[in-house]
Amino acid sequence: MPEDKPEKGVDSRTLLKRLRDILAEQGEGQERLDKITYIIACSMDADVCSIYLRRDEKTLELCATEGLNPESVHQTRLRVGQGLVGRIAEQARPVQAMDAPAAKGFRYMPETGEEVFSSFLGVPIQRLGEVLGVLVVQSKDPRQFTEDEIYGLEVVAMVIAEMAELGAFTAENQQAMSMPHQRPFFAKGLVGQEGVAVGHVVLHEPNIVISNPVADDPEVEKRRLSQAFQTLQTEIDRMLKADRIAVKGEHREVLEAYRMFAHDKGWRQRMEVSIDRGLAAEVAVEKEQSNTRTRMERVTDPYLRERLHDLDDLSNRLLRILTGRDGNGADLPEDAILVARNIGPAELLDYGRKLKGVVLEEGSVGSHAAIVARALAIPLVIQAARITREALNGDEILVDGDAGLAHLRPDETVKSAFMEKVAMREEAQEEYAALRDLPAISTDGQRIRLEMNAGLMADLPSLHSSGAEGVGLYRTELQFLLRSSVPRRREQSDLYARVLDAAGDKPVTFRTLDIGSDKVLPYMKRQDEPNPALGWRAIRLGLDRPGLMRMQFQTLIRASKGRPLRIMFPMVAQFDEFRDARQMLLDELAAERQKRHAVPRDVKIGAMLETPSLAFAPDQFFEMADFISIGGNDLKQFFFAADRENERVRRRYDTLNVSYLNFIEQIAQKCDQIGTPVSFCGEDAGRSVDALAFAAMGLRTLSMRPASIGPIKRLIRYVDLGKTKAVIDAARASGDQSVRPALEAWLTSIGAPYF
Repeated sequence: MPEDKPEKGVDSRTLLKRLRDILAEQGEGQERLDKITYIIACSMDADVCSIYLRRDEKTLELCATEGLNPESVHQTRLRVGQGLVGRIAEQARPVQAMDAPAAKGFRYMPETGEEVFSSFLGVPIQRLGEVLGVLVVQSKDPRQFTEDEIYGLEVVAMVIAEMAELGAFTAENQQAMSMPHQRPFFAKGLVGQEGVAVGHVVLHEPNIVISNPVADDPEVEKRRLSQAFQTLQTEIDRMLKADRIAVKGEHREVLEAYRMFAHDKGWRQRMEVSIDRGLAAEVAVEKEQSNTRTRMERVTDPYLRERLHDLDDLSNRLLRILTGRDGNGADLPEDAILVARNIGPAELLDYGRKLKGVVLEEGSVGSHAAIVARALAIPLVIQAARITREALNGDEILVDGDAGLAHLRPDETVKSAFMEKVAMREEAQEEYAALRDLPAISTDGQRIRLEMNAGLMADLPSLHSSGAEGVGLYRTELQFLLRSSVPRRREQSDLYARVLDAAGDKPVTFRTLDIGSDKVLPYMKRQDEPNPALGWRAIRLGLDRPGLMRMQFQTLIRASKGRPLRIMFPMVAQFDEFRDARQMLLDELAAERQKRHAVPRDVKIGAMLETPSLAFAPDQFFEMADFISIGGNDLKQFFFAADRENERVRRRYDTLNVSYLNFIEQIAQKCDQIGTPVSFCGEDAGRSVDALAFAAMGLRTLSMRPASIGPIKRLIRYVDLGKTKAVIDAARASGDQSVRPALEAWLTSIGAPYF
């Protein structure tokens, strides 16, 4: 240790400058850590200072100490949550005790010799809400640390976190102290959109590594912070004055919350206090952001979580202003793979087809971002934990959308195996392309019509390249969800006309607005409903807001320009709902004729069967409907009473469950008996084995994402549907809960390409 012992009781600013000097010195990480613990112990007049760093998700390792047994360094480990140190790491909160050995939860580690030290103060070493370790000071005599001392130690811990991010503590043969963002990282998430991609990371919110976390002149840093706040406030005021959001609505309420936080004196003053204690402005902002994210983890109230999310977003904006960085980075590389905590549909569309893939730390299978990713046909992995913390711009990344995996900075073994999978997919794509213009006819002569789902103009090129025979579902609500105000009639009509133009002679089925539940328009007030999926949404909302529904009918009629038009209503639960909506459409057709406007030469009006109740509607419903589309996504969740956004329950229920498959067959038979065309539309239609089972149950039209058409067409052309039905019937008769194992075993035995 240095011969000149540091002065006791120095202020945090002086201490931080000493830490900065250590950062600038030559030497390895262990040497730096040893110096830091020595200086902190002396400066705080403590007998012990120890630094525990996170070795992995569950383990803390003692990496340096002044005052404890030096032989315990890199030998003593604690689980997160174990002992006082583990509790700090788990809860991200300071803990102090005047008699630590007697404190509840104290963990006795005999090799350290810490039982002789009474007083204890520990604070989390954290950055951007992630706990990297724990900083501890201890004394033999009982001691009550003041609020000022606790805050000062938190400021010191923040600088240690920044130093760790800079790689200041790296050392050979010490995994817990290896250079950050260098080792391979693997994230197991969920499938958002199938496909594989190889590329380099583009962070939606770039990680900012602060090279000088300590401020030389607090007044200069406070002026920088003040200027950043002024810029932030000006940006928000400008957004609020924009014409497109001048109307009331949830989008404007969010911006009003932004403005409130941006002008909040308490939030800003806490940053200024950190600057006075020696932090650079950027680190002061990050310190507040870490506190916000820690609070977000604890809050269960959705409104408070949203407000804390607003505060987190504002912190990102402040950091970008302070560092002069654009949130979306510079020009994208050719193999860009976007990595983000979450992203809205409009922002994802801004990136567009330049992206090879997307990996999100949050998100859900039914999110708007997932819908856009499917439209752009780019692989998407969601709920990939820690990916934004681990990734840096330019890192190599492998995205396996088929399995919901992301490999960051992969080693050669992983990369080699992944490239083999890429090569196999490319070979399969060539085979699908050769089948593009051929019909999906089974070996026993059964023809299955394969259509595609769409919702954006970006989808339409896939109509011809995929070999789809039409658009079985066009989601009209996406145009509304991507905007901050209601699209004008002319804008809607022009879009629908372009869709019909792009489709040519292939049919397009337009679904009327399916909003509500998880699809909340930015300019509509969110309804406080205990169960939105079963609440005021889709056709229920349309019938209660007839002006909105009539406006959409008018735009669709005018867009047709005399061409055939197919319209279907979502979430119909009973006959009256369909009958009333159908009559409203017929009235609009009559009104357009009376105005001598061009009307479609043929109009087909159908319904989505998404509620079990509609399957038991009177025969008059099936006779009145020109066609029926089974909406598999919602029908499945209502049938099994399992929220499809809830990962704990949605995967418990198989599409090929005997009860569900029996129900699908019953609907198909009912429609066939009355002569009403029926199709299946949903994610399950895009899975080869499931699609084959639906076809065997009597469904002759399936609508799916474009990328699934090739694989499913190849499988149908390979098999005999009569034999497929026999395999399913045998499995049902055996009492099996699902026919999937039997069906997959049979497909394997005949060498069918169903993977």
